Amino acid sequence: MQTTHFWNKLNLRRGKIILALGLVFFLFCANSLSYGQGMFGLTSSAGSDEKLISYGFFLAGHNSSFRIKYSDAFVTPADNVSPNVRGIFPRYSPGFSLGFIGMLRFHDQVQMLFTPKVGFYEFKTEIHYFPPNFQPTPGSPNTNEDVIVNSDIVTLNSESTMVELPLLFKYRSQRFNNTRMYFLGGASYQFRTKTQEEANLEDLVTTGQDYTIELGMGFEIYFKYFKFAPEIRFSHGLNNIYQAENTQADIRDAISSIKRKNITIYLNFQ
Repeated sequence: MQTTHFWNKLNLRRGKIILALGLVFFLFCANSLSYGQGMFGLTSSAGSDEKLISYGFFLAGHNSSFRIKYSDAFVTPADNVSPNVRGIFPRYSPGFSLGFIGMLRFHDQVQMLFTPKVGFYEFKTEIHYFPPNFQPTPGSPNTNEDVIVNSDIVTLNSESTMVELPLLFKYRSQRFNNTRMYFLGGASYQFRTKTQEEANLEDLVTTGQDYTIELGMGFEIYFKYFKFAPEIRFSHGLNNIYQAENTQADIRDAISSIKRKNITIYLNFQ
């Protein structure tokens, strides 16, 4: 029956769903608690709203992957580039980061943030190979299904420790009891701690520096002695970090560019 295989049919990732539902539930509970405190006259005066410069720290968990673009030669059968490779598929992989927050107040609702951090990343890439001696039959309705079932899959792992230096602008709503909602955006410069010589030993080689665009949203929740701000942020790399000359030969010419992307949940304390 169709309903029996509903999850597999839609190919949903349970980890992402659980993470998203958990964040929504947490924000709902925290917002309800703060609203209740305000109703009973317990509105907190904690936080750094009136200070020109203030500080904090954060812990964060992220899901990261590469964005891979095929080369024109790979998608043109006549060029016969990487003939044994059926496809190259990046996969999301979890990690974590931690750092500090420096805030410059322009207005009650507008701030500039500098949030240096250290992030621990793992990027996974699956290489799907055609089965040995595979010869596609033109017009065969089962060709694609047979390839998928019988493909050899090799997973390439790339672990990186990154130092990131985001500069962000933050716009907050007016405070309502013990909560505020906010949006933020900006850019970040990041570099990898291991040398390029070490990275060249990997099967899929990337460079160590990148610039990213950062966009996110969150809630500020006021407690008696501090302010807590859960946040979700999306990051997209701008640089092509692919280094073809040192990548393994069978996939070298199949890729034209690689960029980083990640989704991060921050737990900010101010």
